[in-house]
Amino acid sequence: MTAKVLTANRLTDGIAVWLDAAGVWSEDLQQSLVARHEEAVASLEAIGKRDFAANRVVDVAVVDVEEIDGKLWPIRMRERIRAAGPTVAYASGFKAADPEFIAP
Repeated sequence: MTAKVLTANRLTDGIAVWLDAAGVWSEDLQQSLVARHEEAVASLEAIGKRDFAANRVVDVAVVDVEEIDGKLWPIRMRERIRAAGPTVAYASGFKAADPEFIAP
């Protein structure tokens, strides 16, 4: 099974966030809780549904990642862009995505 993480967009500003091991939505993909078996994926899905229903996040999804040299890399291009940050100036404090992370 491919490793998976839970991602969403924060409801207050739309920024991409990732669920960490403490159950907190983090802006850093590298802090994500990684699911490596079906039971863990089911738990991530349940947390995503709960937090969506509580209006904490929107666009909740479980996404495939791979670990390369201790770093998480989303498999899909869309998720790499989301993990690296907006590709254009978005909001104060958020820089544009690193092109090396998006398409190495």
